[in-house]
Amino acid sequence: MNKKILVVAAHPDDEVLGCGGTMARHASNGDKVHVLFMSAGVGSRENIKNDEVNERRICAKQASKILGSQSPQFLNFPDNRMDSISLLDVVKSIELVIQEIGPDVVYTHHIGDLNIDHQITHKAVLTACRPQPESSVKEIYSFEVLSSTEWQTPGYHPFIPNVFVNIKEHMASKSEALQIYGEEMQKSPHSRTIKNSIRLNTIRGNSVGMDFSEAFSLVRKVYF
Repeated sequence: MNKKILVVAAHPDDEVLGCGGTMARHASNGDKVHVLFMSAGVGSRENIKNDEVNERRICAKQASKILGSQSPQFLNFPDNRMDSISLLDVVKSIELVIQEIGPDVVYTHHIGDLNIDHQITHKAVLTACRPQPESSVKEIYSFEVLSSTEWQTPGYHPFIPNVFVNIKEHMASKSEALQIYGEEMQKSPHSRTIKNSIRLNTIRGNSVGMDFSEAFSLVRKVYF
């Protein structure tokens, strides 16, 4: 039976870094993959223009097409300032999307990420996905994002993966999608590079006997 998948990401490019290969795998298996972005991801820059926001959204749509997911939805929360918004308002916005899509599986950020938008997104998703009788959500996973997950204070909610998804057949799609976000990728020795993303997937895969894997922390899985 095909599933409905929802990826809730703070900014465009987070979804590809964190679970792009898994998104492509779901899509290739016939699952419907939806993506919700909380912010355009460019608002923290000086003299931001509407053209830059639109360009980022175009990139997000192109990346989604490459990975086989549905056209993404965009919210307009302030970039790197989501802590200035009532958590309840963020939760309600996510709840509306969940009611519309009825996802079986949700992927989102790790609570221990350094980026404040990632933290708020995680908290809001968990609240919006409260395990109530009418909830469609049966599985929730958190993913890692380079230059955020590994930059947090040591010992503060460390990312400890316990689910590994084989993405060997989908690495090319993930790499192509990352190329779309070329302006967001950095130059070595920065950790958020395309090469380092591939290296991370290689390390995660090799740690469990695969060539390439994306790693997740299982937040909740409900069996009926």
